[in-house]
Amino acid sequence: MRQTVDILDTTLRDGAQGEGIQFSNVDKKEIVKLLDGLGIAYIEAGNPASNPKDAAFFEQAKTLTLRHARLVAFGSTVRRGMAPEDDEGCRALLAAGTRCVTVFGKAWSLHADEVLRVSRGENLRMIEDTVRYFTDAGRTVFFDAEHFFDGYTGDPDYALAVLDAAARGGAACLVLCDTNGGSFPDDVGHAAALVMNLHPHVGIHCHNDNGCAVASTLAAVKAGVRHVQGTYTGFGERCGNAALTSILPNLQGKLGYRCLPEGNLARLTETARAISEIANVTPDPSAPFVGNSAFAHKGGMHIDGVSKLARSFEHVEPASVGNRRRFLMSEAAGRGAVLPLLQKYRPDINKDSPEAGELVTLLKQKEAQGYAYESAEASLELLVRRCAGREHSFFELMRYRIMGEQDNLCSALVKLRVGGREELAAEEGDGPVHALDRALRKGLEVFYPGLEKVRLIDYKVRVLDSKEATAAGVRVLIHSTDGADIWSTVGVSTNIIDASWMALADSMEYKLLKG
Repeated sequence: MRQTVDILDTTLRDGAQGEGIQFSNVDKKEIVKLLDGLGIAYIEAGNPASNPKDAAFFEQAKTLTLRHARLVAFGSTVRRGMAPEDDEGCRALLAAGTRCVTVFGKAWSLHADEVLRVSRGENLRMIEDTVRYFTDAGRTVFFDAEHFFDGYTGDPDYALAVLDAAARGGAACLVLCDTNGGSFPDDVGHAAALVMNLHPHVGIHCHNDNGCAVASTLAAVKAGVRHVQGTYTGFGERCGNAALTSILPNLQGKLGYRCLPEGNLARLTETARAISEIANVTPDPSAPFVGNSAFAHKGGMHIDGVSKLARSFEHVEPASVGNRRRFLMSEAAGRGAVLPLLQKYRPDINKDSPEAGELVTLLKQKEAQGYAYESAEASLELLVRRCAGREHSFFELMRYRIMGEQDNLCSALVKLRVGGREELAAEEGDGPVHALDRALRKGLEVFYPGLEKVRLIDYKVRVLDSKEATAAGVRVLIHSTDGADIWSTVGVSTNIIDASWMALADSMEYKLLKG
C-alpha cells in the first residue's frame, strides 16, 4: 500500500493574510466545497478569536456536510500568566466547534525573549497547558511550532523543548514551521529527520521567502514527515506559502504517496482556477502543473520532440493534472509545427497538403502585421479552423458606434446579426472598450445566455511602432474567463477600438465554439 500524507490546506487562514486577498464567508464556503471535492484531508478555515467574521464562519460551517475534509480552527497559546480556561482566545477557539484545532506557539527563544517577553519556562508552560486544555476537551490538536527552523539553528535544545512541551500536552502532530521562509531544503530535511527520531507524528509548514517552500516541504516528507500544510495556489504572507498545486502532483503523481482519492489529481487545475476566480486573482501563467504556460511549447525543436514523444519535453502528462498541451505559434513556425493543429480538425491533412502551406503563409503575414499568437491561443485556434475549413460564425457585426464624454463615461451602440435575426444593443462603460464589451455581451446574451458568465480579466495594449507616434498600429491582447477556463485573444489595427473589437469578437466566438 502507498503511504499516506495528510494535507492541511490553509488558504482560508494563512492564504487570506496575503496582500490583496480577502474572502467573504460566502467565498469561504465555496472554497471549502472545492477543497473537499478534491479530497483534501484538513481545511484550516480561520482564527475565530481574531475577528467576528471568522467566528461567524465557524458557526455557519456547523451545517456544512463534507465528504472528505475536516475543518480546523486556528489560534494561539494562552497569554502569559493565565490559565487557558480564563483566556478569551482559547475559549473562542473551543467554541468554534471543530474536531481539530491548530495551536501555534513560539519555538524560537528570540521570540520568547524579545516578542512575547516572557521567560522561556513560562513559554513552555503556556504551550503545554494550552494543548492539554484542548485535548482534555476532546479536540485533536496540531501544534504549529512557529519559527522552528530559526529556533533550531539558534538554540536547538530550546526548540526541541518546545516540541516536548506540546507532546506532553497531548498534541497529535508537531508541525515544524519555517515561518520566516528563509531555510534551505537540506537544512529542513536534516532537522525534520532528527525530530522524527524523537516524535512519531511530525508535520511541515513552509513559507516561500527564499523561493524554496515547495522544495523544503518535499525534503521534509522524504525525511519521514507525513503531515503537510500549504495554501492551494501559494498565496499568503509576504512571498506566500508552499503551493499545494506543486506539492500534490509531486507527492502523489511522482513520488507515489497518497494525498487525494484516486483520480482526483486530474481536478488540480480546474480547482486552482476556481479558487483564483473566487479570490479575484489572475492565475499565474507560469505556475508549475496548473499554469496556462505549464505545457506550452514554442521552440521548433520542442514542438517537434513533443509531437513525436511527449515525455521528451514534458515531465508529466498534462491531463494527469487537468491541464493541456499548447503549441505556441510564431513567424518561425514551419509546416511541421502547424500540422498537429490542423490535424485536430482534419486528420487527413499531411505536411504536403496545401492547407499546411496556407496556414504557414497566413501566420507569417499576420505576424508581419503585428499579431502575436503565442499569447493568444484562442485567436490562433479560430485561425486554424478557418484554414482547415471548419469555421463556424456565431454572429456578424453589422456596425458599432462609440460616444465619449469628458468624465470618461462612454456609450457604445452595437448592431449584430445572428442567423436571420438582428439585435441592437447599447451600454455605458468606463471608457470606450468597457462600453463596447458590455454592449457586445448584452446583444449576444439575447441569443446565447451562457455568455453571462464570461468576463475580461486582463487587457493589454502594445504600440507596434513608436516612431509612428499617434498613427502607430496597436496590438490588443485580452484574457477572458468563464470561471472555469481562461483563454486569450488578439486584435491589431491602427485604431485601438477596432483592435479591441477584434479581440473581443474572437473571445466570444471562442467561448461559443467551446460551449
